[in-house]
Amino acid sequence: MIMRILGEGQYEVDDVHVGRLGELDAALRSAAASGNDEECVVGLRALLDAVRDLGTPLPDDAPTPQDVMLPDEGTSRRHVREMQELLADEGVIPGR
Repeated sequence: MIMRILGEGQYEVDDVHVGRLGELDAALRSAAASGNDEECVVGLRALLDAVRDLGTPLPDDAPTPQDVMLPDEGTSRRHVREMQELLADEGVIPGR
């Protein structure tokens, strides 16, 4: 699965990690829905850190269509909620 972190780059993440990323995505959705900005920041950071840790960075000069686009760490809770609402119950990680 190819994941893009906006403003940072793309990572190739093996499908074996989708379950873990799905758990982090669910925690992020819960934090965004709760209205707790601090939890939302922590949840987004955890998801992005997992993508960085579990994925392999792809070269910038060979862009590949991504399966998932994630906001950067500076994204506000409001923007995360809007993104989550667009994706309804699916979250940002497909197939979790």
